[in-house]
Amino acid sequence: MDYTVILNLILVLTIIIITRISLKINNTNNNLLQQINLLEKKIFDEFSRNRNDNLVNQRELREEVNRNINIFNESIINRVNENTKIQLDLLNSFANQLQSLTQINETKLDKMRQMVETQLKELQLDNNSKIEEMRKTVDEKLNTTLERRLGESFNMVSARLEQVHKGIGEMQSLANGVGDLKRVLTNVKTRGIWGEIQLGNILEQLLTIDQYESNVNTNPHTKDRVEFALKLPGKSVEVDNIWLPIDAKFPQEDYQRLLDAQEKANIEEIDKYTKALENRVKLEAKTIAEKYICLPYTTDFAILFLPTEGLYAEILRIPYLCDLLIREYKIIIAGPTTLSALLNSLQMGFRTLAIEKRSSEVWEVLGAVKTEFNKFGQLLEKTHKKLQEASNSIDTAAKKTRNIERKLKNVEEVSAENSEKLLND
Repeated sequence: MDYTVILNLILVLTIIIITRISLKINNTNNNLLQQINLLEKKIFDEFSRNRNDNLVNQRELREEVNRNINIFNESIINRVNENTKIQLDLLNSFANQLQSLTQINETKLDKMRQMVETQLKELQLDNNSKIEEMRKTVDEKLNTTLERRLGESFNMVSARLEQVHKGIGEMQSLANGVGDLKRVLTNVKTRGIWGEIQLGNILEQLLTIDQYESNVNTNPHTKDRVEFALKLPGKSVEVDNIWLPIDAKFPQEDYQRLLDAQEKANIEEIDKYTKALENRVKLEAKTIAEKYICLPYTTDFAILFLPTEGLYAEILRIPYLCDLLIREYKIIIAGPTTLSALLNSLQMGFRTLAIEKRSSEVWEVLGAVKTEFNKFGQLLEKTHKKLQEASNSIDTAAKKTRNIERKLKNVEEVSAENSEKLLND
């Protein structure tokens, strides 16, 4: 409000000054000038009075503020003193409780320390006595175990020495056996018999005795006999069975020379002996084709069996050899694994043929099964009726039992012993 009055006064003074300047310039209207002077005097008087009032008001305001500040300060001081006193009381109480708790803990710790020391002494004495007993026991058992283990070790060493002695004898026997095997493999006739025996074992494991024969004359125009031949069903009236010739060959010399050349890494010798092995296999395939393949008594192909997988792998490694043998001589090369797979395939064929031959019997059996199944259905229906009748009888008996129980509800029960006596009587 004071600032508004001051601004109004400043505005009036400004107007007066402007008016006076205007009047002085015009030098007219003296009455107006006098009035303005009076107005100016009044304004200054009013301004002085307002200033005095403002001073008085400000002084009173300062006094009131000072009184309020003093009252607030006294209130705060009193409150702080009260809080300080309360906190001091709490601190004293906490200190007293802490001191008493400390004394109690010290007393308990002393008792616990004494108890622990006593128990530790007792435990130490007990441990010392037990350790001494354990030491004696361990010494006794150690001596006993050591003596027993030493005895067992000596016995084991003796047994092992005896086993070593036996092993040396077995190694000598094995060396003799290896020498015998080497002599067998170096003998052409014996080597052929070994391949024939291996082929026979494979056929015996995978086929039945009526599915193959040994030493078969597959060509009626000659007297040559193949080692083994599979018996396949014939497709014409003239021939009941068709033979699949299988002959075992083992070109050991050529194969061994090739292995020696490969160990030496001599490329020239490898090529030389590979070619020799190829020519030997071609010759054997040609011989088999000329001697044992004879249509329509045999198949248009035969099998050349190689008794070792290593030899079979070397033959497969020769480029285009297998294709050449099939194309020119109708000969299939087979190792032990390949022959087993081929025989398994033929076994499935034999089973299919057997099923085809006995299909009429299967239909007859199925017809008989159908007839018996119809009879079985009729028996099931009769059984169902009988079971239904029995169920109805059981339901009727249950209803009668419940009726009897309701009628006997009020009858006094007797003990189990008396009831047994009454019923027995």
